[in-house]
Parts: sequence; structure tokens; C-alpha cells
Amino acid sequence: MSLEIVILAAGKGTRMRSEVPKVLHDLGGQPLLWHVLNCAWQLAPDVVHVVYGHGGDAVPAAFPDAPVDWIHQSPQHGTGHALRLALPRVRAARVLVMYGDVPLIRPDTLRALCNGDKALNILTATFTDPFGYGRILRDTDGVPVGIVEDKDASPEQLKSKDINTGFLAASTAALNRWLDHIDNDNRQGEYYLTDVVAVAVAEGASLGDVQAQDPSEALGVNSKRELVDMERRLQRRRVQALLEDGVVVRDAARLDIRGECIVGTDCVLDINVVLEGRVELGDRVHVGANTIVRDSVIESDCVIHANCVIEGARVGPGARVGPFARLRPETVVGRDARIGNFVEIKKSTLGTGSKANHLAYVGDSTVGRHVNIGAGVITCNYDGANKHQTIIGDEAFIGSNSQLVAPVTVGARATIGAGSTISSDAPPDALTLSRSKQRTVRGWQRPLKKPASK
Repeated sequence: MSLEIVILAAGKGTRMRSEVPKVLHDLGGQPLLWHVLNCAWQLAPDVVHVVYGHGGDAVPAAFPDAPVDWIHQSPQHGTGHALRLALPRVRAARVLVMYGDVPLIRPDTLRALCNGDKALNILTATFTDPFGYGRILRDTDGVPVGIVEDKDASPEQLKSKDINTGFLAASTAALNRWLDHIDNDNRQGEYYLTDVVAVAVAEGASLGDVQAQDPSEALGVNSKRELVDMERRLQRRRVQALLEDGVVVRDAARLDIRGECIVGTDCVLDINVVLEGRVELGDRVHVGANTIVRDSVIESDCVIHANCVIEGARVGPGARVGPFARLRPETVVGRDARIGNFVEIKKSTLGTGSKANHLAYVGDSTVGRHVNIGAGVITCNYDGANKHQTIIGDEAFIGSNSQLVAPVTVGARATIGAGSTISSDAPPDALTLSRSKQRTVRGWQRPLKKPASK
């Protein structure tokens, strides 16, 4: 049976106390709504409709390339009103309703809901603290027969921890019919989608439920406090997936994955590691403490020592980076290369076995194989207006505290004497240096401070 999904994402989120639309608040490196969309797409529906409202065009603008049918709800008159706006756009026989602020819902849970054989299928969950949630009413056989809102429930009904999540699946025709019978006779003057349950039961329609195995799937985000709690839940889920893949995580509470992480075998992630965007780790990669890796590929047998920042880079097999190193976008580090402490590499390629072990800056450069870059070396790539290239040939030796003023080429096996400023090409197989002759001034007196006046 054909399926379309409607995601309700128009709420203001007053308790967030923010001008940012609630569904655009960040969770694990992506907006809340991104997580819901990602789950929806895994169900392969014909169309995904998103009803948005608060924040106006900021919501669709955050997903410019998403295959989504955007529906603007203005003004917002409740979830029932939102679905009523969406249903005229639905052509499929069956509809699944989701929520843009419930980010941990799993595709398998929703597949079970969509496959329910009742006229109306709802998703339920068991909460330790169900305060504020509508309770499921069941008959003596345990079959759901209705929902009572928390504020309307009797003391006996409030003892139940069996709650309604709001997710539901039903035929498009039935939902259209039921929505015609709900009203806004309540304190908020809104049309509540949950009211269709009572309408369906009154009509004699069969009601079925699917129980969420993990209650956190059904949790929504309504405040910054709940957002922080949701972040920890998401991170625990992501860490659990890494552990199941065989990754060694030194402390599960001190690892943040803010995007997609693809890992090989026998990787080790130390404490306070942050992985952002799309990160690929090969086999036997070790990432040291307090390191940030963003949108990068770290190939097999690499060691990233503590306190490094790696962004938009590719680190070749067996390379060693850090501690306290920074690899900026478009950096490629070759096999078995060494990038040491307080070294910054930007938009450069370092060949196999090359070394920059400490206190160096390499920018807009192509560095060959087995090059040694000494301490304090700088490629002067920026003239105040434009960036220029430095080329260093294979097996060159760049002495400490040298400046290579781009554009410049250092030939293969060339040696640059320590303390040199190189502004013209240095030929291969030769020593090039630019030091002034050392001299000593006899009898020179160092300036002295004047004594303080009394």
C-alpha cells in the first residue's frame, strides 16, 4: 500500500526561550527536524510533507535540497489544523503522522506502526514519569479503546504509565473523515490531532497500538533542559553503535559524535573526542584525548595524539599527528608522515614520510616525499592580497627558523640553511642560505633601567 508521511513541525516552542524555531535547534550536529526527516526517508514513502509555521521560511531554508513538500501553517491552530492543511496534498492511500521535535524515533518502530492492521494505529510508550502525557485507556483484553488527557484523567487513570505519543497511521480517507468531527472547544482554542482517537472509537473503528521498545524514542523537546537531556540520550545511542562495531571508547560519557562516523576495526577513541560532520576512521586508528575531527578521513594505522584539531583533511596510512597540531581544510598528509606539536598545515599536501615535527606553518604548499621541515619554518603564502604556492621537492631539508616566501620552489634534495629567508627558487642538490655575516661588537653596553626616583 502506498504511503505518505506528514511531519508536524509548526510549533513555536515557547519554553525554548529562543528566536530560533524549535525544530532548528541543534542536536548531535544537526537540527532536530533533520533527525526526523532522516528517519522518515528510511521508510521510503512516496512523499514527505512537512507542516511548518513558527520562524517562517527559516525552516525550509535550512533544508534547501531536501525532497520535501513544504506546507506553511499560518496562523497555527493546533496539530489537527496542521494535518487538515496537509491532507489535501496527500495522494497515497495511507498516512503516517510524525513530529518534528521527536528526534530519536526509530524506523523499525514506525514500520511496525505502518504495518498495523487496524483502522487507526497509534504508537504508545511506557514512561517512568508520564506527567503531562495522555494515558491510554484499554479494555479488559488490553485493547486500546481511547485516550484521556493528563489534566482530565481520574486518580486511578493517572496511575497508568502507558502513554500516547501522538504518532499514528491510518488511511487517508479515514483521517479526512475523522478530522471533520473534531473541534476547538478547549482552553487554547486549538484543534488537537489526538481528538481523532475518540472520534474513531465513537465511529466503531478498530484501534490498535504499537509499543515503543525504547521509551526515549517518544520523547519530544520543549525546553533547553530537555534538549540537553536529549543530546546525552543521542550520544549514548551513537556510542553504543560504535561499541557494537568493536571500537574502544575510553569513556562513553566523554565522546561526542555530531554527524556520521564510519569506523574500521580496532579503533580507539580517548576521552573528550569530538567527531563532527562526516568522519571516516580506518582500521586501528587511535584518536587521543581532547581532539576534534571534522569532515575528515583518517586512514588505517594512524595515531592522532592529544589536543589536535583536524578539519577537512585526509591523513594517510601510518601517519602521526600531534599533540597540539592543527590540520585545516584541503590538507593531505601522506603515508607515514609526521606532524608534530604546534604545527599548522593548511591547503597543502605532504608526501610519504615527510616530517614537520614542531612549531611550523605550511600553507598552500606541495611538499614532496621524505622532506624534513625544521622548527620555526614558515611558508609565507599571503602577500596581503593573494595566496601563493610553495613547492618543496623530494628529500629536501628545510632548516629551522626559515621563511619560504611564496611563490617559490625548493628543488629535490636541496638544503635550506637554518635562519634563511628564501624568496627565489632554491636549486636541487645544493645548499641555499641567506644569513648576514656574524659579527661581535666589543665594548657594547646593554641599556640599563634608570633607578626609580625616591
